[in-house]
Amino acid sequence: MRESAIEPPAPGRAERQPLPDFCSLPVIFALLVTAAITVTVMWLAPNNSHGWRGYSVGMLFACWLALVTGVALCKLRPWLQRLPGHAPYAAVWLLMVLIVAGGSALVHWMDQALQMGLLSDTAGDFVRNDTAIAALLGGAMLRYFYLLAQWQTRLAAVTQAQVAALQARIRPHFLFNSMNTVAALVRVDPAAAERTVEDLSELFRAALGEHGAGDGTLGEELALLDRYLAIEQLRLGERLRVRRELDGLPADYPLPRLLLQPLVENAVRHGIQPLRDGGEVILRGRREHGGILVEIDNPLAGEPAPGGHGHGLDNVRRRVAYRYGPRARVKAGPEGGRFVVRLQLPGQP
Repeated sequence: MRESAIEPPAPGRAERQPLPDFCSLPVIFALLVTAAITVTVMWLAPNNSHGWRGYSVGMLFACWLALVTGVALCKLRPWLQRLPGHAPYAAVWLLMVLIVAGGSALVHWMDQALQMGLLSDTAGDFVRNDTAIAALLGGAMLRYFYLLAQWQTRLAAVTQAQVAALQARIRPHFLFNSMNTVAALVRVDPAAAERTVEDLSELFRAALGEHGAGDGTLGEELALLDRYLAIEQLRLGERLRVRRELDGLPADYPLPRLLLQPLVENAVRHGIQPLRDGGEVILRGRREHGGILVEIDNPLAGEPAPGGHGHGLDNVRRRVAYRYGPRARVKAGPEGGRFVVRLQLPGQP
């Protein structure tokens, strides 16, 4: 998910309301369906005297007006969107009414000029009736689009707030142990202590959101994991062994920041640290079904550490769901004496 702050409008300045995308197929389809339903309801009215021929001509006329209106609004939307406050919606409504009025006048003139006899009403009545229908239906449709835009804006704000809360809850436990490691290395190995401080600074930047709230990349996340594991290697020594099988992964794949780090931290904290002889953490990754599959594999300790694989996994599941939707999968559980977490992420997120 791309997180961005939604600020309230400044005092004394009207809030600009986003218009629907009139170039999109759903909006064009909605205009056509509304036109078709209107013609059908009018044709089914008890006092209607038009037959199938009148219904067909009316349907053709209404769909033509809907398409002309949709194309015109599609082309004019960038300029209409610049208007302040609710003016964009008022301008769209006025344009719809004017297009229907002009189109009705044109069609009535063509019917009279070609002597087709399709229209029995006078020009004034025909244009007035069509314009009134367009004004009512246009207002109702724009009200629907406005409420839909408001709902989508609120949903995005709630989702962004939830993701921001999840990001704020990431407090890597290793940071406290790492500071003790740095203190111990200052006199014994100053160069290693300096490298550890540099690694910690990068981890702090990611954890505190210095790079921004947007996505990072898979390559950046893997580089961050290398820094984290380098710090843990200093703390745990030969007890921590890491095997990487990550060939072929796209380094530029968009990935929420600190998505994999809590899982690797869980693997070290609950899979390696409780074991006297330590163990091996395996990081696997490959392309699969147009997306990517990432696995974090660690040994199962005899007695699970307090908290187990809970908070970090729940955090990752929710962030993945917000960012990638239902196509993404996060699975975790014991397999043959080891604990495996699998992240299946879709292509082109």
